[in-house]
Amino acid sequence: MKDESGFTLIEVLVALAVMAVMAAMAWKGVDGISRAKQSSEGHVEQILRVNTVLAQWEQDLSTIEDTGALPQALACDGSSLRLTRRTDNGIQLVVWSLRQGVLKRWVATPSTTTQTLQDAWMRSLQLQGGEPSQLRALTGVSDWQIYFYQTNGWSNCQSTGDLAQDTVAVPAPAASAASDPSSAVTAVMAAAKRVQLPKGVRVVISFVEGGGMAGTLTRDIRITP
Repeated sequence: MKDESGFTLIEVLVALAVMAVMAAMAWKGVDGISRAKQSSEGHVEQILRVNTVLAQWEQDLSTIEDTGALPQALACDGSSLRLTRRTDNGIQLVVWSLRQGVLKRWVATPSTTTQTLQDAWMRSLQLQGGEPSQLRALTGVSDWQIYFYQTNGWSNCQSTGDLAQDTVAVPAPAASAASDPSSAVTAVMAAAKRVQLPKGVRVVISFVEGGGMAGTLTRDIRITP
């Protein structure tokens, strides 16, 4: 009679142990690939979001319109930036602000009169950050800094800017106009001094660690009124 040979119990246990180790290693590899894919997709989504926000930021600054109805067409207090921009339906007030790690954008209804534009300006000064009309533009922001290019260099947006002298036409005295009619339209005097628009705006955005973006992002926009 021939002896029938086979695997011993120890050999079977060793084979099972090896297969278990290989299965665990394979699972870790698949899990790592899945995590890397999710992280990559989240990073790409964050980059697309940042690019969209910066495009809107650039569009707002490129359409600034100084109507003279407000103290400034572009104002910054460190935490918020206000500007008036031209649209097809009138002049629109836009406010960008950073609150609790979220960059927000608020827009008022386009105005066609000085009074409605001034009312929108006063309303913007009372924003608390929780209004439904404020759009959550970008999250994961730890800080931002805004600089204006004025007086031949970059400076903090709250620094004193270049002043421009506004002038208005003033009718000449009646006696002078009677002797020289042309003097009625040539008489001009200084009315007031206003802060000129800067030639450029720089924003430096710092991101929260582990939020999909790292480090800081700097973007310069040229102002062409």
